Amino acid sequence: MTFLIDGLQYANWSEKIFRQMREGGVDAVHVTITYHETFRETVLQIERWNRWFETYPDLIFQGRTAADVDLARKTGRTAIFFGSQNPSCIEDDIGLVEVMHTLGLRFMQLTYNNQSLLASGCYEDEDTGLTRMGRAVVTEMNRVGLVVDMSHSGEKSTLEAIEHSTRPIAITHANPASWHPALRNKSDALLRALGESGGFLGLSTYPHHLKDGSGCTLQSWCDMAALAVDLVGPGSVGIGTDLCQDHPDSIVEWMRVGRWTKTIDYGEGSADAPGFPPMPSWFHDNRDLAAIRHGLRAAGLDAATTDGVMGNNWHAFFGKSFGALSAQSTDKTRAAE
Repeated sequence: MTFLIDGLQYANWSEKIFRQMREGGVDAVHVTITYHETFRETVLQIERWNRWFETYPDLIFQGRTAADVDLARKTGRTAIFFGSQNPSCIEDDIGLVEVMHTLGLRFMQLTYNNQSLLASGCYEDEDTGLTRMGRAVVTEMNRVGLVVDMSHSGEKSTLEAIEHSTRPIAITHANPASWHPALRNKSDALLRALGESGGFLGLSTYPHHLKDGSGCTLQSWCDMAALAVDLVGPGSVGIGTDLCQDHPDSIVEWMRVGRWTKTIDYGEGSADAPGFPPMPSWFHDNRDLAAIRHGLRAAGLDAATTDGVMGNNWHAFFGKSFGALSAQSTDKTRAAE
């Protein structure tokens, strides 16, 4: 069985988008439910999702385990897995890691571009690595089955997360910097370390992460995917489009600025182009996801590797990542520390 999974989207969710997921045959999506929101504000986002699950039960449902991807395929629906792009949802309380996992969070970034209580973001001038709290939170995330996501983190912080984590980490939406040197993309050395540790890379279609930006061709992107497979490994690469569909440009300001500054931060944009860039012509919404397969085959990936990138690799990663460690494994982890 070949699954179709997108490892990261942040859209202006609606019935239209949920129906497009079904038209595209998408089995599962990891969705960002929170950026700079506090714990209580994140709970309000979960309440919104609960209403959508109630309103559109024939289209979507909340995913918690890899088995839910199988259920989605069997019942003709899309499993929605929650993620956070910042640790703001746990505030300064390590106990909220388990609470968030219980509520369904399955991925959490340690940073969003800036320094956080846990690690350094990719936009900081100095990357100081994991903080003391960062190491403690990674250990707790490992224990409960909450995936460490380093998509917006600096290089040193990411390498330290790989080293400290006893379970494979993920970079859910980024590309090799050797293909396109965006601040958010990752060095070849880091990607090799990620692969050697069993970690996972989701490849982004967001124009700021692409060679030639919005003009990037499908074949160029798929050639990049073949490079990523060589760097990370054929079983450790998937798709994480970073699709930000139907959002007004004001949302970009919240993503980049949050509450941390009174001035505008343009991130990878600019004063001349402060909003969302146009998506490449070959990917506008979930109905376009399956067509990437043809480009991957044209880039030289065999059928099994292509199936892995399209979703089977994510499915396997979900299976080993979302459950709590056994008591015996937890004891071994504490002993190693």
